[in-house]
Amino acid sequence: MKELQFNRHRRLRSNASMRALVRETHLHKEDLIYPIFIIDGEQVKNEVSSMPGVFQISMDNLRTEMEEVTGLGIKSVILFGVPHEHDKDEQGTGAFDHNGLVQQATRFIKKEFPEVIVIADTCLCEYTSHGHCGIVEDGKILNDASLDLLAKTAISQAEAGADIIAPSNMMDGFVTAIRAGLDEAGYVDIPIMSYAVKYSSAFYGPFREAANGAPQFGDRKTYQMDPGNRIEAFREAESDVVEGADFLIVKPALSYMDIIRDLKNNFTLPVVAYNVSGEYSMIKGAALNGWIDEKAIVIEMLTGFKRAGADLIITYHAKDVARWINEEK
Repeated sequence: MKELQFNRHRRLRSNASMRALVRETHLHKEDLIYPIFIIDGEQVKNEVSSMPGVFQISMDNLRTEMEEVTGLGIKSVILFGVPHEHDKDEQGTGAFDHNGLVQQATRFIKKEFPEVIVIADTCLCEYTSHGHCGIVEDGKILNDASLDLLAKTAISQAEAGADIIAPSNMMDGFVTAIRAGLDEAGYVDIPIMSYAVKYSSAFYGPFREAANGAPQFGDRKTYQMDPGNRIEAFREAESDVVEGADFLIVKPALSYMDIIRDLKNNFTLPVVAYNVSGEYSMIKGAALNGWIDEKAIVIEMLTGFKRAGADLIITYHAKDVARWINEEK
């Protein structure tokens, strides 16, 4: 029989140590950003029904939460405020209140856990009575009139000690407005982690329960991107780069890994994958029913985000992943 000529790729898969030796993409605890929902009140720890393992917590429970987060080796968190309905108004003034929920939580974390990177989600939707990310007039979301409020919110968060400002509103010009506001207020060294490419996605459903931030009318399709568009992502990201962004977020992540790779190939800023609530809930739900191996699937998914080009990952799985990584050492 004539000798066959072919490559023996399996030589590098022969055992676990060999596979680890040649592995191209690695997931580290330093890659993870953990979202925390701060709710008004005392002794509150509400599990989000559609997001098992994720809680709305009051300020008096934040120390315990942060002790767990830091004990696991997670070095970055992103904060969301969850005010009561009666504290919301048309302009979302709670977003830029000196004693707002995100501001209080930021001051606490930076005092008690100074080594942690605090990222402040900068939007109005959790604080507006109508649930939209900007000022509404006659049923229309006003772009330019909303920019001043977003800049005020970013400045108040920087004053509270936020290390990074993360505007998620998708108003045109939001990065340049926030950069100008921060610079004028003396916060020239505070970076902006822009939600540069944010799609109008069905995967956000559970988050709206967690943040109590569903729109009271209509939807967000006039300011968030159409899921069918790819070239538009280049335009959105390029605008934010020119306007002064320091990080570029792609949200959601799982259905948009091609966009993560596109941004990584075309821009030099760090790319952040937002592993959103619906992606989390699908896996958690299936795992609780015993249908999947949760650890294997989560690690594979997050490694996929890294392979696609993400430098960082915002994920509700962060504590579990950090725990799994620790167990392997």
